[in-house]
Amino acid sequence: MKTVGIICEYDPLHLGHKKQLDTIRALEGPDCGIVCLMSGDFVQRGKPAIMEKSLRARAAILSGADLVLEAPTTLSLSSAEGFAAKGVSILGGFCHKLCFGAETAQKETLLSIAQALVSDAFPPALRRELDQGRSFPVARTAALGSLGLDGAILTLPNNILAVEYCKAILSQQSAMEPMPIHRPGSYHAAVPDPSAPSATSLRQLLYAGGDIRPFVPESAVQLYHGAALHSLASGERAILYRLRTMTEQEFATLPYGSEGLWRKLMHASRTEASLEAIATDVKSKRYTRTRIDRMIMCAFLGLTEADIQAPPPYARVLALNDKGRQILNMARKHGPFPNAGEGVDHPYQAIEDRIGALYGLFAISTPEAPTIKERVMYSR
Repeated sequence: MKTVGIICEYDPLHLGHKKQLDTIRALEGPDCGIVCLMSGDFVQRGKPAIMEKSLRARAAILSGADLVLEAPTTLSLSSAEGFAAKGVSILGGFCHKLCFGAETAQKETLLSIAQALVSDAFPPALRRELDQGRSFPVARTAALGSLGLDGAILTLPNNILAVEYCKAILSQQSAMEPMPIHRPGSYHAAVPDPSAPSATSLRQLLYAGGDIRPFVPESAVQLYHGAALHSLASGERAILYRLRTMTEQEFATLPYGSEGLWRKLMHASRTEASLEAIATDVKSKRYTRTRIDRMIMCAFLGLTEADIQAPPPYARVLALNDKGRQILNMARKHGPFPNAGEGVDHPYQAIEDRIGALYGLFAISTPEAPTIKERVMYSR
């Protein structure tokens, strides 16, 4: 059986995601298997997922996926490069293609940029730009331009991950074939597009008590009905407590804290009274806000640089159908496969248990809007 992998968050799953799943079926045929490697309780923005992982996984199966695996949190809270590399290392053992959305959906163009990024000429070009005080994204774009390539491609959010996927496939000499499809609309749009809504806009709509039914598959609407929402704001005091009580050594071992950034975070955490104030104090032209947000979340979850850099230990099964079971059996015969059971005998299990216990602290429990069920989206 031919299988196509998707690395995703589904935070939440919407019509754009359904279109991707339908496109894969149309291009690869009804007999292909679709495997989603989905972030669990926390996502790459350094925030909790808006809904719990098993619900999001079931929405994916009802929308056309066959097997949904949980990406380890050490993958989900990685940089774009680590996110892609670890995802490819998991799916590469049993998926034939990797499908992803991109503003620039030309495979050869994306591969040429990826090839430049892994070439010997790129590191010195990047260093020259960084030495001028530019942030990493700006420096990377300029460095590619100095090598005669259109670095502006990497100013678009979906293209960034698309190139990282291609780079990981090249670096790991993976047999997976990149399968980019065009991703219309704006990744960060605040207002949902009817045909290609952004997950950002839908989260904002949910928090405001709006009606998301026009923007999600009908099967997902039924699942979302009654689901508790989670937000960073709901767990802010817990994060602040953790930051205030961390030792200097704990700050020093955080991921993303190189060049003294961990020390800036430590000082800000001991003086500022909100996460926004801490992040604003730490942020500079050189470091992106998402890097700081991920570092703060890693601090809260007790994740170190060593944890983030370690190879993915396993990927749990969150949901599957009959075809998904066939894919699991095939994976067990031909390469690395996910673990479908509980109580995995691996040191990462302790991290996973701790993270699962902490996710509930982000549940919205205000009397005004504790669940989606009680929001105006279902009022009659």
